Amino acid sequence: MFRHALFHLVLPAALLLGAHSASAESRLALVIGQSAYKSVPALPNPINDAKAVSQMLIDSGFEVSTVSDLSQSQIRDQLSAFAGKVASKGGDSIALVYYAGHGVQIDGENFLVPVDIDPKRESDIPIQAVRLNDVLNTLTSAPSKMRILLLDACRNNPFPGISKSAGGGLAIIDAKIGAPNTFLSFSTSPGAVAEDGTGSNSPYTTALIAAAKETNIPIEETFKRTRVSVNKATDGRQTPWDSSSLTEDFRFSGAPVAGPKLAATKKTVEEWTRELKGKPVEAANEIIVADGTDESYEAFANLYAQTPLGALARDWLNRHKRMVAWNNAVIANTAAGYRAFLTSFPDSDLTPTARTMEERLRNRPEIIPAVAVSGGATAQNVALTCPCTPPASAPQLKKNIAPIKRVDPDPPRRVERAPPKRARGPDYYDDEVVYRRPPPREVYEPVGPPVGVGIGIGIGGGGYGGGGHQGGRGRY
Repeated sequence: MFRHALFHLVLPAALLLGAHSASAESRLALVIGQSAYKSVPALPNPINDAKAVSQMLIDSGFEVSTVSDLSQSQIRDQLSAFAGKVASKGGDSIALVYYAGHGVQIDGENFLVPVDIDPKRESDIPIQAVRLNDVLNTLTSAPSKMRILLLDACRNNPFPGISKSAGGGLAIIDAKIGAPNTFLSFSTSPGAVAEDGTGSNSPYTTALIAAAKETNIPIEETFKRTRVSVNKATDGRQTPWDSSSLTEDFRFSGAPVAGPKLAATKKTVEEWTRELKGKPVEAANEIIVADGTDESYEAFANLYAQTPLGALARDWLNRHKRMVAWNNAVIANTAAGYRAFLTSFPDSDLTPTARTMEERLRNRPEIIPAVAVSGGATAQNVALTCPCTPPASAPQLKKNIAPIKRVDPDPPRRVERAPPKRARGPDYYDDEVVYRRPPPREVYEPVGPPVGVGIGIGIGGGGYGGGGHQGGRGRY
């Protein structure tokens, strides 16, 4: 009887605790599909892609907001509202943004393209489009457990007027130098162009939906399968790319595994060569596409150099190295950095942009490094005090003693007297006041021009102080 009653008490409590733990993690998603462009040819698939991804996310437990064909202000409004919704759920939520449509890079920055954009020149893109960094900053501004950004946005540059001066595809974004617990996926590799597809969905979205439906596999495995599927479907022309700073497990379907994530072991080119040698080219290609490292691509391109897939792997490797070097130049943002990129890659789709950026930053002062001080002393920041002019030496003063006119021609003699002795009484600690005649006054007259009182350091002018050089990034 007692056991029966205890069972009826414990069971509802267990169910309540289970429901609480399951509902603690809120999954929220914003899905954007851009098809009806006004000044450039429309894209048929993004609106279909958005609908298909929305359904997949709903099946995965997400609360989804699906929007399409947005202007610049509408994209920003939707992102702001989504960030507010994420913030209202607390820090245990998972925020996901999926975007399908046009995307371009200008001066090393990626932009999402609204349907109402109508640029006449390259400089119009930053004004009329939406910076991808702004999307990421909006997501990270809201407290959340994890951020996932999926971009099917690397279609061909739709603006012929700027296609010759802007780089192809999108630039690299490294999740490891941003906010932790962020996962980024691009529909193709950096600097490459994605295909819209011949069916109702793009190759990337088709592969993503199929991989996400696989039960109980981590997100990294989901996108490994997505890469292999897209590479197969496009005969090696397109390979998705991702970057992750996740420290926790996430699965579209199934319960996540508790505990810290284990870092993957990286193999050398020699180790990959031994592993791939003797395998059929198609099987070896699947292995390196799933791995996605420079080392595996290098080994494959060397072993299968005479095959079409080997040539595509070499193209991928060369482009990836170029985009990494380009990303380093953009982060440094100095004339010397862009010059070094041009030395290594003198003839690429990024050459016009690199030359423009080098010229734009040519006259910008370089940051002065800290000066090392001998003897183990802490280095000083010379920018705090220089450039400045040392204060001029003060003019010498001539001492002129002017006698004070007195009525009595002879000054009085000072008589030394011992202080009177006082008994220790109630007034012992009273102050004793002695009046003496003041000494003769000494008058100083300056020998040069008059000087003001103050510190002789000038702030402003042309250098680092007040407006001689333009600071920040060298953009217009």
